[in-house]
Amino acid sequence: MSEIVNKIAKSPLITFNLEDFYPSGERKQIDIKDWLFQGIVLKEKDFRADLKSHDWSNYKGCYVALYCSTDAIVPSWAYLLITTYLNDVANRVVYGDLELLNSILYEEQIQNLDVSIYQDKPLIIKGCSNKPVPENAYLMALQKLQPVAKSIMFGEACSAVPLYKRKNR
Repeated sequence: MSEIVNKIAKSPLITFNLEDFYPSGERKQIDIKDWLFQGIVLKEKDFRADLKSHDWSNYKGCYVALYCSTDAIVPSWAYLLITTYLNDVANRVVYGDLELLNSILYEEQIQNLDVSIYQDKPLIIKGCSNKPVPENAYLMALQKLQPVAKSIMFGEACSAVPLYKRKNR
């Protein structure tokens, strides 16, 4: 009987795992409807008083997404005013949901990524994750890696989908 050879382990294929770039820190959402009269009307004086009395320390070191779950028409300055309170405690504040927040955080990570180590290498962008990796992060990773990679696949080494192979130059 011949020895079973693990071809995947001997492959020069490099796994690019977006989960490795997940910024640590708690994510929180703030729904500003709770500071609106009947959830739909912003009364400036009451709104300012509510923000002033709010315990902002709950957001220390967090990534925060601001949104309004009602159909209220909220002026832009309201989100700006909330952000003035969060600037000193939160790591990052965005307008939108948690998926958008994570997408923005990944964008920052990927933009600052040194891709020279992937030069002329076959890559696989890992598809499974235990952390919330937004779909947009996969697109950003591909755009960053494609100019340097020899080839790019998606998924797992045992069942990858080919995405890109550089033509001979």
